[in-house]
Amino acid sequence: MQVFLTLLISIFITLIYANTAESGVNPDDVKITFGKQEDILIRGGVVVNADMQFKSDVLIKNGKIAQVGLNILSPGARILNATGMYVMPGGIDPHVHFELPFMGTVSKDDFLSGTQAAVAGGTTFVMDFAIPLGREISPLEAFEQYKKLGEAKSVCDFGLHVAITKLNQDGDREKIVRDMAEVVKRGVNSFKFFMAYKGTLQIEDHDLIRAFALARELGAISMVHAENGDLVQEGQRKLLRQGIHGPEGHSFSRPPEVEAEAVHRASVIANQVGAPLYVVHVMSQAAMEEIARAKAKGYRIVGEAIAAGLTLNETAVFDRDWNRAARYVMSPPIRSIDDQHALVNGLKTRTLDLVGTDHCTFDTEQKRLGVDDFTKIPNGVNGIEERMTALFDRLVHTGKLTPSDYVRVTSTEAAQIFNIYPQKGVIAVGSDADVILLDPSKKKVVYHTEHHINIDYNVYDHWSFWGSVETTISNGRIVWNNGTLYTEQGTGRFVPTPAFGKMFHGLESETFHSSDYFAGHSNGKKKGVNRNGSY
Repeated sequence: MQVFLTLLISIFITLIYANTAESGVNPDDVKITFGKQEDILIRGGVVVNADMQFKSDVLIKNGKIAQVGLNILSPGARILNATGMYVMPGGIDPHVHFELPFMGTVSKDDFLSGTQAAVAGGTTFVMDFAIPLGREISPLEAFEQYKKLGEAKSVCDFGLHVAITKLNQDGDREKIVRDMAEVVKRGVNSFKFFMAYKGTLQIEDHDLIRAFALARELGAISMVHAENGDLVQEGQRKLLRQGIHGPEGHSFSRPPEVEAEAVHRASVIANQVGAPLYVVHVMSQAAMEEIARAKAKGYRIVGEAIAAGLTLNETAVFDRDWNRAARYVMSPPIRSIDDQHALVNGLKTRTLDLVGTDHCTFDTEQKRLGVDDFTKIPNGVNGIEERMTALFDRLVHTGKLTPSDYVRVTSTEAAQIFNIYPQKGVIAVGSDADVILLDPSKKKVVYHTEHHINIDYNVYDHWSFWGSVETTISNGRIVWNNGTLYTEQGTGRFVPTPAFGKMFHGLESETFHSSDYFAGHSNGKKKGVNRNGSY
């Protein structure tokens, strides 16, 4: 009898929660305890992973996904009604720049405003770049500085890349080597190298060769900003002499050929030393074609598109209003509409692998540092809050990609490349509860007066996109729901990215190793001809 009564009570409680879900009760209707993970039951949605989509409930407990299946019962859990929505892994943006000292100023979004904007747009994991600026800052010191900033301010989880801007620290070449090894131990599996910004960030080819080889031995990915910095500098000087000072000069000085040449050069160097290569912010068809050629030859290379390159075009920098034109100055430049269409198709054919933003914001006053000289306009556009919905509109609503492909390019591929899968990037039991509810039938309109980034304009102002992120869950916390943020500063965690991820799988079986290359006794070394007539 007692068992029977217990069963009846359980059924009664279940019916109450089922009715609550059907009535569409929102988390707003119940007080959310900040900083506290809670049990959440997502009901009635379509779960979309990179490999499949299916109707399912999702149960979240203790910040993890506890169950995926139909008709899940969990008395006491908060119910989210996801009928008509996609239930997807939270977005992963592998390319952001928060509070970056750059071009005489500091980017406006810090880890607080940047990650708040991220979760408002459906991104639950970001990767910033620790860039050592100045002779006195080492890569290890830069890493620790950025890690502390992120841990103090972030409202979602984050990871870090580390930039290497020189291979000689105060006359000690081995210090950089030691630093690279140490940051890998501390949770970084990617190093960025600039082939542009001559005189400040640019690293020369002879150092690229050595650095790629070192990264390869450490199990870290080599990332490149691919533009020929010498040609850019020459183009800038020529245009200024011709009297071209406005934002359009920025695009003229960095044509697609300058980007494509650097992609080709970096891919050859990386392949010669056996290093996996990641090309950030591919902006032109010409550069993408170099990646396609490299992939066809079997090179280990990844091409990253960014939201700006897939949605904006170069006409903006020719606006007669200088302030408006300067908003779109970034490097490499935003290209033509033909380049934009080619990049979209590159994602469709998998020539390009994933999509970030290169989110780096400067307000109008900061942009005006270059009002008389386009070379002094701080480079960067926004995108972290708009990426997920803009890409859904551009890629899925138009039929270019399936919802599963969309998850792949906005989340899963990044998680796999940076070796945090299946902790991130998938709706599966045991994965972190980073989840979004996206309504494909609802439009999102962007207004700069309503966004969460810290600038006075938005390059997508008044744009409307199909596919609205209605709810964002980060580590089991509801951080965005029905247009309202529920975040607490410092709740985001630094997530280590372990070395030797998927780009290294099988590498040891290949015949050409960087250590052998530099030692001069590669397994793949060609035999010379004996001129004495014997072999």
